Amino acid sequence: MLVALVVCGAAALAAQKPAGLIWTFDRLENIGGYKTTVEGSPKVIDTPVGKAIEFDGVDDAIWIEKHPLAGATAFSFEAIFRPDGGAFEQRWFHLAERDKATGLLASAEHPKTGQDANPRFLFEIRVVEKSWYLDAFVNGPGYNRALIFKDKLHPVGQWYHVAQTYDGKMFRSYVNGVLQGEAEIAFKPQGEGASSVGTRINRRNYFKGAIRQARFTPQVLTPGEFLRLK
Repeated sequence: MLVALVVCGAAALAAQKPAGLIWTFDRLENIGGYKTTVEGSPKVIDTPVGKAIEFDGVDDAIWIEKHPLAGATAFSFEAIFRPDGGAFEQRWFHLAERDKATGLLASAEHPKTGQDANPRFLFEIRVVEKSWYLDAFVNGPGYNRALIFKDKLHPVGQWYHVAQTYDGKMFRSYVNGVLQGEAEIAFKPQGEGASSVGTRINRRNYFKGAIRQARFTPQVLTPGEFLRLK
């Protein structure tokens, strides 16, 4: 009887856990079942971790008409990628809320002022010689936070898992399951929108490297629950 109760309890907990949405970058025409818009010449390549899409850091990019964390009150945003050097600032994964009044995914004045009112998530990197460090960023009404730590350097040319999570209080970033840093934020859910991969959503700060997979979960995950490098 005790064994049965334990098994049933574990099954109930598993059933309560929201499933994550997985995007595998093994083709160009659609990602995760969503039609893509492709610019430049990103290409599908074979890698030790499986098929991935490679970006040239110049004008390669993909847009997907889906904001996979829209409506989430807590979240885990993960990606498996390989940074290959290139420009100092690279904004390589952008989830943006669409402005209901303008229909835009980024403020029109952003290229001139650097200011963007649209709520968003971003994975960015900064490249320093043959190393990089992570910038995990989230912005919206009442919150604006970058988790960026210049001393947490990693070699380019290797495969990594990165994650940013929020548990209702703390915003955290990870590289290969190792905490990079954290901060308390007053996060509010974002609305529907779209995503860009390989560049900021308004075609700035292109990415040089490859992306294998991403997962979006509407709850916080622990490092032991993250996607695994294969």
